[in-house]
Order: sequence, then structure tokens, then C-alpha cells
Amino acid sequence: MEINPVKAFSDNYIWVMEEGTEAVIVDPGEAEGVLRYLEEQALGLTAILLTHKHDDHIGGVREILEKYPATLVYGPTETADLATQVVKEGDRFELFDKQVKVIKTAGHTEEHISFLIEDALFSGDALFSGGCGRVFTGDFEAQYDALQKFNQLADGVKVYAGHEYTQTNLRFAMSETPTNPDILSTLHAVNERRASDLPTLPSTIGKEKQINLFLRAESLEEFIELRQARDKF
Repeated sequence: MEINPVKAFSDNYIWVMEEGTEAVIVDPGEAEGVLRYLEEQALGLTAILLTHKHDDHIGGVREILEKYPATLVYGPTETADLATQVVKEGDRFELFDKQVKVIKTAGHTEEHISFLIEDALFSGDALFSGGCGRVFTGDFEAQYDALQKFNQLADGVKVYAGHEYTQTNLRFAMSETPTNPDILSTLHAVNERRASDLPTLPSTIGKEKQINLFLRAESLEEFIELRQARDKF
């Protein structure tokens, strides 16, 4: 299985999983780039996966379905108006003969989910490289619990997040831990990639355990302090 990004808006990634001549799309916030990519690569569309309800992750679904009306759409209850299959924590289903595991990773939205497919984690806005999503729900405990679920995954799991926020996240991390060598060296590498307009994703869970202060937070209180500081950064 091959996974490629389609860029959208200023910093979104719409992920495309490809197997042979078929594709699965994750969080299509807009349709134009997705439809162009599918046509250029001569791919059919098997399914769409939605992590949460924000428009920059679902805004292209209806237009894509106009072109590919038989496509299955999997998403949480907050996307029920779009999803043909509403899924929740612990659900499993198959795509490309691979098992997809659904993990509830709320906090950013009430019913945010992530999808784990073998060693590929599609975390939407629940986990970024070097960071996590804003807690728009106000439920910091839910977001902290989601981070603990990510911490329990194998180090080799690749993280396909929904946004290119790595550079800013690591600059924030440096402001909090200015002598951390792992964060400093990663920021240098990230700066080089962004200077060439290259993605910094996917990361890995093992890497995030080294550089992501939110994953490293040892208590809910520490997480809340970090998240509030990041909101003001």
C-alpha cells in the first residue's frame, strides 16, 4: 500500500492510500485536488475516511461523491450526514484486505476518531508532529486520554496527520525546552524540508515520543498548561 498527500488550503493534507488501481481518501476538505489526482493516476475510489466534522476535513465529500457515487464513507457520528458507515471506538472493518481499527480520539471535537491501518495512523487533528489539536470542546481530559492511546501504539507506527504544523510546533517546543537536543536537531531537519516545500510527514510514534511535549506530559494538569501556552504562542 502506497500513501501520498494531496495538499489543500494553506496547510492541510488529504491522504491518499493506493493499492493497485484503487484509492482510499482521508479527510477531503476540498474536492478539486483529489479529483485531479485520481484522474492523473487513473485510480478508482473505494472509500473515504473522515476523522471529524470540521469543514476543512469534510468539505469536498459531496462533490467527490458526485463523481464516485458508489464510494463508501466511514466517519464518526458527528459526520453522520455524510457517512454511509458510522463508526466508533473499537470498530474494525477491512479495506484493501487490511484491517482498519477505529480509535476514539476526542477533545478537538466531541467524536473525533483516528484510523489505524497496519502501521499507518491517520490522526486527523488529534495528533500532529510535535503537537496536538486545539481543544475546541473544552474537554482537556478527553484530549489527554487520546494522547495516552497514541502513546500505547508501537514506535514504528507512522503518523499521517491532517496539517503541516510541525515547524511551528517544534518552535513552541524549543521555547519550552530550549536545551532539548532531539527537538533542536529535528527542527533543523524540518526547516530544511520546508525550505524545499517538502512535507514533514509522516512522522512515527517513536519519534513523537521524543519530540512531542504533549505526548510527554505526565499529568492532565501538565497537558493543560502546555496546551494553553501553545494556544497563545
